[in-house]
Amino acid sequence: MAPKKTATLNLRIDPVLKEVARIAAEREHRSVANLVEVLIKRHCDELGISIPEQTELFGDGQDE
Repeated sequence: MAPKKTATLNLRIDPVLKEVARIAAEREHRSVANLVEVLIKRHCDELGISIPEQTELFGDGQDE
């Protein structure tokens, strides 16, 4: 199985929310980036939005 590619997401956020995200991530032994991924996945699941595999959207990367 090939490693997953990652993408950068730059955003502005209230400093208080950034700090509580850091605290929440620390309590779950996660990085803030991983916490954001988990929260997005949970939210999509609650809304019934399926998350496709990378290869479904971008191919298998064999052409590179």
